[in-house]
Amino acid sequence: MVHELKDNMAQRLMVALDYPEVAQAKLLMEKLEGIPCYMKVGMQLFYAAGPEFIRELKSRGYSVFLDVKMHDIPNTVKGGAESLTKLGVDMFNVHAAGGRAMMEAARAGAEAAVKHNSLLHMPLIIAVTQLTSTSQEVMNGEIGISGSVGDTVVRYAKLAAEAGLDGVVASPQESAAVAAACGPSFRTVTPGIRPAGSSLDDQSRVMTPGQAIRQGSHYLVVGRPVTAAPDPRQAALTIIEEMIQA
Repeated sequence: MVHELKDNMAQRLMVALDYPEVAQAKLLMEKLEGIPCYMKVGMQLFYAAGPEFIRELKSRGYSVFLDVKMHDIPNTVKGGAESLTKLGVDMFNVHAAGGRAMMEAARAGAEAAVKHNSLLHMPLIIAVTQLTSTSQEVMNGEIGISGSVGDTVVRYAKLAAEAGLDGVVASPQESAAVAAACGPSFRTVTPGIRPAGSSLDDQSRVMTPGQAIRQGSHYLVVGRPVTAAPDPRQAALTIIEEMIQA
């Protein structure tokens, strides 16, 4: 039972492979070998390494969240979603700011890929609400959206749910509000996770792993506190233990 709980929590930890080179990412993969966590591949690494690296992650048994934040006209996003589904990713994301039709097109593209190949599985499609680096001052004064960040996140979450998506990327501070608005099964993927004593880096809205779990976050995205740690494996295990305790 304890081992099962540990694996369950490990599968809710997403380690952000925010590296410029494949060699660095592969070194971390070796250090985390045997921990069944998600691997989050962002734009920098994906643009450098390409689809072949995603296939390697899958061959090693990792779940993959491809964090490319698609935001384009619906037809283009539909094609992109179809390609990512064919690649075998377990989760990818789009910007909710692209609107309902664009989000519906993303789902349609993924469904089309699965329909034409029964060996494929339907990935989770997640909408980005507001980046965790976005403060209210930036959102109001620079992006031009009025109101609070929390209100905007919930509005986008409702739109994503109506479009048939599986959840949203939001800060852990908004997890409870998203669950209240969209139901507990609507997933929240939460960056901005910083263990106690860690640097905030460029994040504005953060929580510890334990706080995020208690707020109802489904997946915790952790980058530098693991990837830049002297012992990444121990850092990941410590975070998983905190999740279990919460």
